[in-house]
Amino acid sequence: MNLKEETLEKNTIYTGRIITVRNDTALLPNGKRASREVVEHPGGVTIAALTPEGELLFVRQYRYPYGEELLELPAGKLERGEDPLESGKRELREETGAQAKHFRDIGKFYPTPGYCGEIIHMYFASGLTFGEQALDADEFLTVQRIPLAKAVRMVLENEIRDGKTQAAVLKVDALLRAGALEA
Repeated sequence: MNLKEETLEKNTIYTGRIITVRNDTALLPNGKRASREVVEHPGGVTIAALTPEGELLFVRQYRYPYGEELLELPAGKLERGEDPLESGKRELREETGAQAKHFRDIGKFYPTPGYCGEIIHMYFASGLTFGEQALDADEFLTVQRIPLAKAVRMVLENEIRDGKTQAAVLKVDALLRAGALEA
């Protein structure tokens, strides 16, 4: 059975600094019409940066929609048309002060496919050197180093609740165990 839905009409409801919200009309595989609410987002990037000591670099920051601090891998929003790897390098340097000699693409993450088109590009980074953070004026965070095995446990015990971080931590652990990544 063909599962594809055809877009019949796009209706922009809101255009903001980061997102655009649409209410589209789609033609379903059974020939009926349906309303589809869509959030357009330019996408993002996250970096799983591993130190020579086997620690991942994390940032702890307050996330307004949840009203709490979250522990996350360094990440950021893509500028429209920006290369994800270059964005990841920039975010790693700005948020943690680290730069990496080696980067490896470890996949894409779709955080909320039911209504949002955001794609988060995930990278593994190694060969780290450290300098100073260069945070944005509205960015407040602290850097933490957590051993990979402990980070995996924290994901499994729901101490790390951020989806992109969960996916990247578990992927890095699995890829290292399989010998598909070099630390």
